[in-house]
Amino acid sequence: MTKPIIALFPEASFGSALNCVGIAQELQRHGAVPVFLCHPGFNGVFAEYGFKEYQLPDTAPSQPQTEDTWQSFVTAHVAHFNQDPMAQLHSYVAPTWDAIVDTAIRAEDGLETLLKRIKPAGIVLDNVIMFPAIANAGVPWVRVVSCTETEIPDAHVPPYLSGMAAHDPARPAFEARYLEVTAPAHLRYNTFRGQRGLPPLAAGLFLEPSPYLNLLLAPTAIRHDRLVPLDERLFVFLEGCVREEAQFDPPPLPINEGPIVYMSFGSLGAIDTDLFARMIAVFATIPARFFVNVGGFLESYSQVPDNVYLGSWFPQPSIVSQADLFIHHGGNNSYCEAMYFGVPSLVMPYCWDGHDNGLRAQQTGTGAFLQRNDWTPEQLREVITALLGDTAMLAHLKTISEQMKATPGTHIAAQSILTVIS
Repeated sequence: MTKPIIALFPEASFGSALNCVGIAQELQRHGAVPVFLCHPGFNGVFAEYGFKEYQLPDTAPSQPQTEDTWQSFVTAHVAHFNQDPMAQLHSYVAPTWDAIVDTAIRAEDGLETLLKRIKPAGIVLDNVIMFPAIANAGVPWVRVVSCTETEIPDAHVPPYLSGMAAHDPARPAFEARYLEVTAPAHLRYNTFRGQRGLPPLAAGLFLEPSPYLNLLLAPTAIRHDRLVPLDERLFVFLEGCVREEAQFDPPPLPINEGPIVYMSFGSLGAIDTDLFARMIAVFATIPARFFVNVGGFLESYSQVPDNVYLGSWFPQPSIVSQADLFIHHGGNNSYCEAMYFGVPSLVMPYCWDGHDNGLRAQQTGTGAFLQRNDWTPEQLREVITALLGDTAMLAHLKTISEQMKATPGTHIAAQSILTVIS
């Protein structure tokens, strides 16, 4: 019997990419052949885990997208990361949707050709936009929501990217502004969909639910009570989706005592070296060991405190499993990994779903929320110290961790996907 080929297509971010790795590892154990469709800059990421990669052809070679494309985009918007979610709608969210629509349009012809070549039995899309070639491929496709649950709207769920509570009085104003700033990109995208034979989407939406299967990375502990429950036949919630990763043995530090604190602001957040330097200066005053993911910016730090270790990359599940606190930007993958291992989160968001997860961590007793740039050294020191000593939160997270590990999301995801394509 021929093993089914399943093509996984994550967006160009390491959160989605590595979330899909966990699913692919489980699919492989179930006898499928997972392969990855790679955006520019992700060559080798999936091969490192033993999976075959297919580079997405660039249909606009005169203006090629490289691994530096999104890094340059983020660099141009660093100043906007200090704004509140409402202000970011104009300065960051609207330009980001424009860029995402550009990516979908330029990828279309190459993606269509690639899918005809691969002939997958099913496609797993972990993205925020529909690529028409996937809907038109003639095989079942699965939507993965690896961002926060707020991506699927409901009256009792906070508005996507808002960082506000569901019933916040400012909600109508935020939603109206969101529709206003995204309207040009949305019109352009719906026109493109029509040219490819797909129906238009409602205002503000760039990706429809899959008619086959939708997987949401939203553990029970942080799930919202919806006004209109999602159809359980089509929407499956995952209790985390943690990949298997290499073991990390923390190296001894000159000052090698106290709890372990891990900090990572995602694949792009490390670009803000001024913020990192401010935080590292505070870390030097706390009796703990700090392991900090600084990405490709190691050379930016000439003096490192004796209780701090800087690295360009960490096998995150391994280091988080050993940590006593995880400081991160609120990316859903990082937040869920923290809960999976029973580790408190200090969420310091700078954009996108980080705002939503920051508030959710505070609401659910799974961590604390601190504005990315608006803090004093005393405030940062106090919140870190409080989280490290919060025994009630640790007990709560231990229960959450046990629940998540009892029903691993990667296993549920693989079984659900294979049922759909069978």
